[in-house]
Amino acid sequence: MFGSSNDRGNSSPINEGGEYDVKIEDTGRDGDGIARIEGFVVFVSGAKEGEEVRIRINSVRRNFAFAEVVD
Repeated sequence: MFGSSNDRGNSSPINEGGEYDVKIEDTGRDGDGIARIEGFVVFVSGAKEGEEVRIRINSVRRNFAFAEVVD
């Protein structure tokens, strides 16, 4: 089998707990900011469209992830 031992068949370009610099490109229906990392959608709690922020990934799903802004 290829990949690390904790690879769950997840092809996302990001890792849970990782920190990334992103630009918030849109706003989700619940008011969260939406960023993309290598095309992968990340919902960022409390971020506003147009902001450039550093985020920490809280949870990675198959097609998207949740993150929060790092102070």
